[in-house]
Amino acid sequence: MVKPRANNISNSTDSRIHCDYAQLVRLQSQAQSLSLLPRLKAGSVLSGRHQSRFRGRGLNFDELRHYQLGDDIRHLDWKVTLRTGKPHIRNYTEEKDRNVLIWVDQRSSMFFSSIQVMKSVVAAEVAALCAWRVLKDNDRVGFVISDKDKIKWSKAKRSQHDLLAQLKAIAAANQQLSVSSVDSPESHFNGIVHLLTRLKLRSTTLILISDWADASVSQLSQLIPLRQHNDVLAISITDPLELKLPNAVSKQSWVMGNGSHQLAIDSQSSVDKINQQLRLRADSTRQQLAKLMLNNNIPLVALNTSGDHILQFKKMVGGR
Repeated sequence: MVKPRANNISNSTDSRIHCDYAQLVRLQSQAQSLSLLPRLKAGSVLSGRHQSRFRGRGLNFDELRHYQLGDDIRHLDWKVTLRTGKPHIRNYTEEKDRNVLIWVDQRSSMFFSSIQVMKSVVAAEVAALCAWRVLKDNDRVGFVISDKDKIKWSKAKRSQHDLLAQLKAIAAANQQLSVSSVDSPESHFNGIVHLLTRLKLRSTTLILISDWADASVSQLSQLIPLRQHNDVLAISITDPLELKLPNAVSKQSWVMGNGSHQLAIDSQSSVDKINQQLRLRADSTRQQLAKLMLNNNIPLVALNTSGDHILQFKKMVGGR
């Protein structure tokens, strides 16, 4: 299992344990190799979801002018026409940019990995990659960052300076995590649901990156109305050890802990019992998440902690 080094992470950061701000910036170079727009490739989770390649609000008001021969009478502004006594036309221009809001989970359950990279690092790097892609498309990007203490929301902006500031905030939240981290009630998933509902988002692309560990079925169901006026992409990050313990291979016992309690595992029967509980938990959370997203036409991207998460994500969204 991956364990943090004893030295100060501000002086020496193990990229498997804590994300590095410089690495989040360097991901800009890989943003060109994927697209968050609808694609024609059948293998992409984003294929076939939209009638247009543009995900903006649709039309922006441009000008109000006198009617000219050949103008479409469907664009007549009848209120102005009646008030002035002369026919007026309302002109619109197509809005082709998008607002993108990325939720990146940096809470205590994300500080875990049994093979290569912490789930929290996977979430931070995928969020950064998506944000750089959005900015390259000349769209606006904002973040919801949930750390162990609070939930922070930033308005979507088309600004590299603002993006760099948000990446610093993600790195700071990531580097606060440790084996002793405990989430405050203010950072629970229920708070995420309330925030997204309160924002009353419209014509926004929502990218939700988490392990969904504390999300109940009823809370997940509250996200479905967001799909009515927005595009939603869910990203789930899992670790193999959360789904199944390996078989006991020696007489030495294992000790597992969560910071406050420890459990000794000294027999294959103990392993079998724990695996049964893990299966029940997986059925109640992750499988329910997949089923809920599938039934509501919300793409779900599954990533793991093997260290290949960037490549996995690019393949899932049809990147190169």
